Amino acid sequence: MKVSLSWLEAFVPVELELNELTEALTMAGLEVEAATDRYDYLSSVFVGRVAGVKTHPNADRLNICDVELREKTFQVVCGAPNVTEGMLAPLALPGTQLPDGNTLSRGTIRGEVSEGMLCSEAELDLGPDASGIMPLDEDLTIGDNLARALKLADPVLEIDLTPNRPDCLSIIGTAREVAAIQGQKISVEPVHLGESDRQIDRRTSITVDAPEDCPRYTARLIENITVAPSPLWLQNRLISVGLRPINNIVDITNFVLMEYGQPLHAFDFDHLSENRIVVRRADAGEKFTTLDSKERLLSDDMLLICDGEKPVGLAGIMGGLNSEIENSTTRVLIESAYFNPASIRKTAKTLGLNTDASHRFERGIDPETTPLALDRAAQLMLELGGGTLVSGVIDVMGKIPRPATMALTVEETNRLLGTDLECNEIKRLLESIEFQVESTCDETLDVTAPSFRVDIARTVDLIEEVARLTGYNNIPRTYPLVAAETRKPAKDLTERDRIKRIMTGFGYTEAVNYAFMDERAGDLLNLAENDNRRLFVKILNPLTEDQTVMRTSLMPGLLKAMHRNISRQVKRIELFEVGKVFIQKTDQGLPEETEMLGGILSGSASPLPWKVKESPFDFYDMKGVVEGLLNALNINATTYTVLPDDQCRYTRTGHTAQIIHNDATLGIVGELSPDVLKAYDLKESAWTFELNLTLLYSLIPDFSQGGIIPKFPATSRDATIIIDRAVEAGNILDYVQSMGEALVENIAIFDVFIGAPISEGKKSVSFRITYRSLTETLEDEVVNKRHKEITLKVIQQFDAGLPE
Repeated sequence: MKVSLSWLEAFVPVELELNELTEALTMAGLEVEAATDRYDYLSSVFVGRVAGVKTHPNADRLNICDVELREKTFQVVCGAPNVTEGMLAPLALPGTQLPDGNTLSRGTIRGEVSEGMLCSEAELDLGPDASGIMPLDEDLTIGDNLARALKLADPVLEIDLTPNRPDCLSIIGTAREVAAIQGQKISVEPVHLGESDRQIDRRTSITVDAPEDCPRYTARLIENITVAPSPLWLQNRLISVGLRPINNIVDITNFVLMEYGQPLHAFDFDHLSENRIVVRRADAGEKFTTLDSKERLLSDDMLLICDGEKPVGLAGIMGGLNSEIENSTTRVLIESAYFNPASIRKTAKTLGLNTDASHRFERGIDPETTPLALDRAAQLMLELGGGTLVSGVIDVMGKIPRPATMALTVEETNRLLGTDLECNEIKRLLESIEFQVESTCDETLDVTAPSFRVDIARTVDLIEEVARLTGYNNIPRTYPLVAAETRKPAKDLTERDRIKRIMTGFGYTEAVNYAFMDERAGDLLNLAENDNRRLFVKILNPLTEDQTVMRTSLMPGLLKAMHRNISRQVKRIELFEVGKVFIQKTDQGLPEETEMLGGILSGSASPLPWKVKESPFDFYDMKGVVEGLLNALNINATTYTVLPDDQCRYTRTGHTAQIIHNDATLGIVGELSPDVLKAYDLKESAWTFELNLTLLYSLIPDFSQGGIIPKFPATSRDATIIIDRAVEAGNILDYVQSMGEALVENIAIFDVFIGAPISEGKKSVSFRITYRSLTETLEDEVVNKRHKEITLKVIQQFDAGLPE
């Protein structure tokens, strides 16, 4: 919103300095982004004295003038017929940017150097006269800046308004704020039209078929009007706020728009079929050509202004090409209406049209200003167009918003603001911006907002007004009372961050996906029909077609992230995600939310294999990450056992393990099914894991207890046995650990072999047992004996044999 200071002062005298005014408006909630003088372009234009005039030797109609600026004289080639020796005139020097956009430069005209330009009124945008150079008063000082000499100064404020303050989208609205800051009242001259008998009903009529979208529609008719250029003062006002003058009729509607904040429209009355107006909704698929010569396809929820036969305007947004004001127009129907903000906002957004009118209507204008702005426009058209007013006004009014009265207590106001304001001071502040305030008792005020303050709906809105009028800088600074005692952060928060740090430490990158997914994900993941992960929570208003339900697994998001990275030539995939999954309960209540950790791995295990042979990731790389994570979290006694084939939905059978801790399943780790990878358009092999973090958090110990550092060395022994291929190698580790042998410090599998010369259905398993005593160095005889006993027990337990 642009506001010129000279226009503002037509309603309130501005007593503050410019920097004080901009600061005060900003602190009052009207942020001033910039303050520039309209006449800054005159900074390189000076009062010059024509010391000499001689005829141009190479041109009959040009003169060469010597122009003095104090001590220096400039040669200027000039073609103005009124240039005379001794006169004072504006001299623009090279570098001056003229109002028409041209930049003046030193040049040569017909062989003679010209070091500047003697300017006319029109060239400097200071008047309409373009017939000759602008003569200046003899009492001006030669060499003075022209703007300073003529006392030309009109700062223009650019105000960034928040959407809740449409009342300030006008000069009068901004003047109210300035008046309140200075403790004054604005002065708006009343409009007198001098009407007699009502005649307008005999000329035209207004029919509103959509009163919910158009609660108020007013109109006046002027006949025998003359369309002509606007006077200089009107053009000057419009130019000051960035509007382009067109003609007196259109300029008046724009002038009143900026002055009152009420959009108007002027129709050529003779172009209206049946000389009447009908306000209706468009038919679905109806087409209409707006003033910008573009054809618009309309829907049945858009509001149209029509005559007796056809649409002539898109309500609240833009007029039609078929009823615009022309130079031949003699009869004008002026429209001033109040439209439903939601209707205008929806239409403007759908059609991609943002006009000065829609900008105001969609935020909400003052319905009480509608007839006032109409009368103001009619008054100006009579003055500047010389027409005759058809007496009477048509005012079709339905249900318009009425401001409510709210009770405001002094105690609540001071409590929220941290102030100590008296009742009378609060009353004074609100009345300064035209609120109606009545004291019902010592501590309570009944406050009614003016109709132009459409943003005031609650008591806290009133308190906000008190705060900004008091001045945010004047509110005492207070600090909240914070108890000295602290409490331990929630465990899931700290452990979640810890898990993320561990995973990034393993070289993984965190993926963050929407908590929505495609309902088809259940089929893409090959989930069974009775799988709980098919109990989707459906989104009522989904963002896209592939985000129709809340996710029941992290896997679809991770697979899409893998596809996105591979399509961008990222071949090594190490991703993890932490997030909740949502399972709909059968009673249709709130869904069950479980926090999960998922990971996906694909590509080469050696990022730059220049010294070693390139090898792809495998199951043990993925399993190692899970083991490393659980060990870092001090979750021990975790076992990995084969996942039954009927439970391998999106992982490969025989290549998937379930992770178990004390008979509780924490999750799975394994290779993704080729069919699932194909469904997501992936050709590369991939491995994944999923962990139930909701369950995992409860297993993480609150503290760790250190042990004694061994003083004596350890020794190890290996053993190789032949067992049935169906026996899991991990069972051997569990069995040895279950013996509770004091000297056994650790046991690990280091080789599994299947194939010749091992018999069919058998496999060779090699394991290493580490022995250590906390009290002495172990002798070989002791270790060998104990190792032999353990090996024999393993052979008996698993019906194993020794290799030949």
